[in-house]
Amino acid sequence: MHWHKLGLIFKPDINLTWMRSHAQLPVPVPLGGSRYRVFFASRNELQRSHVGAFDIDLDHPDRILSMTRDPLLKPGPTGYFDGDGVYVASIVPNAQQWYFYTIGWNVGGRSPLFYTSIGLAHSSNQGLTVEKEGVSPIMQRSEHDPCLVTAPMVLRDRNRWMMWYVSGFDWEDKPSGLQSKYHIKYAYSMDGKNWHRDGHVCLTTAEPDETNISRFWVLPSRGGYHAWYGFNRGPGYRIGYARSVDGLHWTRYDDQAGIGLSDSGWDSQAIAYPAVVHHQGHWYMFYNGNGYGKDGIGLAVTRAGE
Repeated sequence: MHWHKLGLIFKPDINLTWMRSHAQLPVPVPLGGSRYRVFFASRNELQRSHVGAFDIDLDHPDRILSMTRDPLLKPGPTGYFDGDGVYVASIVPNAQQWYFYTIGWNVGGRSPLFYTSIGLAHSSNQGLTVEKEGVSPIMQRSEHDPCLVTAPMVLRDRNRWMMWYVSGFDWEDKPSGLQSKYHIKYAYSMDGKNWHRDGHVCLTTAEPDETNISRFWVLPSRGGYHAWYGFNRGPGYRIGYARSVDGLHWTRYDDQAGIGLSDSGWDSQAIAYPAVVHHQGHWYMFYNGNGYGKDGIGLAVTRAGE
């Protein structure tokens, strides 16, 4: 697998108060033909994340068709699970609605400590407007996930819903400061709203070099599942790749990911948060670069099976 980088395709519009920096965690959803709606999170001057979207034609990815001028989702009131920021991590069509699986963010008492939970929102018009479902999360910290839960990736297989999510299981207190530790766990549901988990770890870090595995993007295939994700072996995230037959047990093939840092520019220090779609015999990867998407969203392409 070898990805051909097409460059930075979307930059935050700093003239909008909710989009002073970042276009983070891209979530592409097909609209029909070659058109996709890509959701993302941007930050205001207080670093509070809001959700927006832009439309793109993958046959002409060098131009943006349209973009939201107002945020689709805003942080909740102070003290709520999403009071310091909201992201969208995964979107699943369900009947006449789209289910939006969100991340709610709260500042911790000691930097860089923070807390995240998983929320739910919905749209009945393909994401032109989005409404939160209630004021509480659908998944939060538990005995299986003592520090945080975040970045849900949800797929639906008939009546069974599957979720791969980032589980925070430790904050290590080092002389240089607190260091988070994440890996990927699994949950399932029968309705997409009520989730069951038992602590099953799908993908963990390669000790002692790694501390975190971030956003896990899964695509089904005839032989099981593919996944792309971020891992931090050394400074800055890199993109890895794994395969599974059953979705529960995964084997890492990071040397086959086929995409790395650029020699210079916006993705020369880190690449992370991949989201992959299949179109016209090719895979397209939306991803972020340096500073967790500070400069915007990039795109890469490879022929499926290449």
